[in-house]
Amino acid sequence: MVKEFNTQASVGVGLETLWPALSKDFSFIVPKVIPNIVKDVQVIEGDGGVGTILIFNFWPGSYQREKITELDELSHEIGLQVIEGGYLNQGLSYYKTTYQLSAIGEHQTLVNVKISYDHESDIEERTKPTKTSESTLFYVRCLEKYLLNGA
Repeated sequence: MVKEFNTQASVGVGLETLWPALSKDFSFIVPKVIPNIVKDVQVIEGDGGVGTILIFNFWPGSYQREKITELDELSHEIGLQVIEGGYLNQGLSYYKTTYQLSAIGEHQTLVNVKISYDHESDIEERTKPTKTSESTLFYVRCLEKYLLNGA
């Protein structure tokens, strides 16, 4: 049964700047934002819309393949489902992260994060959504810093 974990963060970057960085520019921004974690992101299939498949190559040599399952320009929502590697190699049978952005000021955006997950057996502490959400929010904070520094 798929479970959900929700969290959020307020960032000091306007919606009009943050949305492209989390959606259409995602594949080339991620390695610039967290270069010590992500070596590169390759678009394997698609044009950046729903159905696009990305492969994240991590240091020192692991990877995670993700598929864009949701992309709504009006509600500023993007969903990325892990389809191979990464969390699926760590005991989870389903893992999806959905970001939904809302402007809360000209230079401030609320980032709602929903993690949907399932597992068939016991999972390690580092794979539990309370822990994986920390790395998701870490990425959001690094992205904020990257954009504020004139990216």
